[in-house]
Amino acid sequence: MSPTPPARRLRLGLPRRVFSQVLLMQVAIAAGVAVLATGLFLAPLSDQLDDQAMRRALAIARTTAEIPQIAEDLRSTPPTVDGPVQRQAERIRKASGAEYVVVMDTEGVRWSHRDPDEVGGHVSTDPGPALAGHDVMQIDTGTLGRSARGKVPLRDSSGRIIGAVSVGIEYDSVRDRLFHAIPGLLAYAGGALAVGALAAWLISRRVQRQTRDLAFSDISALLAEREAMLHGIREGVVALDRAGRVRLLNDEAQRLLGIGEESVGRTPDEALGEGRTADVLAGRVTGTDLLTVRGQRVLVANRMPTDDGGAVATLRDRTELEELGRELDSTRGLIDALRAQDHEHANRMHTLLGLLELEMFDDAVEFVGEVVGDHRVTAEQVTEKVHDPLLAALLVGKATVAAERGVALWVSDDTRLPDRLVDPQGLVTVVGNLVDNALDAVAGTRHARVEVELRTEGRTAVLSVCDTGPGIPPEQRELIFTEGWSTKKPPAHGKRGLGLSLVRRLAERQGGSVAVDEADGGGARFTVVLPEALAAPDLEPALSAGTYDTAEEESR
Repeated sequence: MSPTPPARRLRLGLPRRVFSQVLLMQVAIAAGVAVLATGLFLAPLSDQLDDQAMRRALAIARTTAEIPQIAEDLRSTPPTVDGPVQRQAERIRKASGAEYVVVMDTEGVRWSHRDPDEVGGHVSTDPGPALAGHDVMQIDTGTLGRSARGKVPLRDSSGRIIGAVSVGIEYDSVRDRLFHAIPGLLAYAGGALAVGALAAWLISRRVQRQTRDLAFSDISALLAEREAMLHGIREGVVALDRAGRVRLLNDEAQRLLGIGEESVGRTPDEALGEGRTADVLAGRVTGTDLLTVRGQRVLVANRMPTDDGGAVATLRDRTELEELGRELDSTRGLIDALRAQDHEHANRMHTLLGLLELEMFDDAVEFVGEVVGDHRVTAEQVTEKVHDPLLAALLVGKATVAAERGVALWVSDDTRLPDRLVDPQGLVTVVGNLVDNALDAVAGTRHARVEVELRTEGRTAVLSVCDTGPGIPPEQRELIFTEGWSTKKPPAHGKRGLGLSLVRRLAERQGGSVAVDEADGGGARFTVVLPEALAAPDLEPALSAGTYDTAEEESR
């Protein structure tokens, strides 16, 4: 027999849903306000009704005291039940609805009263203030019980005080008015509470739709998860408000952009300075997978507008991918050079084989000497002018690739570059980019030629790459340095439009410049000036390990 499951306990407390909690709190607030308003209204209402009753009694007393006949009858007749003062006072009491109208002399003897037995007797309360000439309003208890009273002095025709008039309003009638006002007041309060409850329900429904009927604990968990996700992912996230100001930066975005929390509340131009990165974040450049460069990093940015008029931009670090792409391009260049050499070597071997079969031994020896000598001359010509081994090897390899593509690659006779480069890898990047662009520009043209010149002016290195291609129109000479701009198809591993912009950034980071103009005889001429590119003559050349070397690769 299975054990009986434990009974579930009834748990009391606030509901979990945001909708229910907001509705409950708003209804409680509306009810509290209604009760408080009702209490605040009732508290002074009693005092107001008392004051109205006392003023009414005082007005009746003043009206009675201003009747001349009463003053004359008070002086000329005794205080009797059927006397003229009693008759007039009762007539006024009945007409005004007062509880009593008492006329007294200066001794406090009543000349009139609602109860005939009290006529001729002394009043039960002190008439002194009224007999002294003062008007009196008060709530007091007398022979007829508690009442609202008004007392005034009674004067004769000469103005001399000869008595007083006291009028009372039954206090129970005042209390009845208060009680009669409470139901109406509660009805108004109930109506206001109903309207407040309806408004609370409508607001809560709106909150329910906006929060998707989540509980506060769910929202708190989502917020915690969002914070963990934003600061844990390896992708930069930048959120902007409708005014274009940064309102959120995760850790990766701060690392990639090189900014901190102080940038929150600023526009991208204020936080990053003018440039393509700020333009992409601000939405002035549109598109998907936009390439931009920040410092030494190649970034891919995407910007998505939000419903509130703001936007969220994501940033991915493409530096490692670019490095892999450059390695692939280098490998392809090496393969192209090897293929060119293999093709040329096969032709030469076929020629040599033919000479041997024809028993033209002397011609064969001469042919082998010429082939070996040509290759040695090409390498020696480069190494005599360029003493840096990295640059020399690059130019020899590019010459081989150029020969296969039908392009003559020349190193200018004015080239002189000592082996004292501070950042040889950076210069390799610049030369490789410009030479490859030149080879692409002249490929397929007649008498294709590319000339490279490297010279020094003190510690400044000046690079010039000229080609015989179609050249660059003047209106595009600044545009070509824009990140992401290119006229060529993208390679398999990524996008184009990086090389020339990175060359410019590399030159500017070293305090130099890059410019393009028209070469002699047509074509384009790129000139790069790199101050402080050479170490002092008494110092060993040092490779800058931290330099963003081959990241400044081809414009492709």
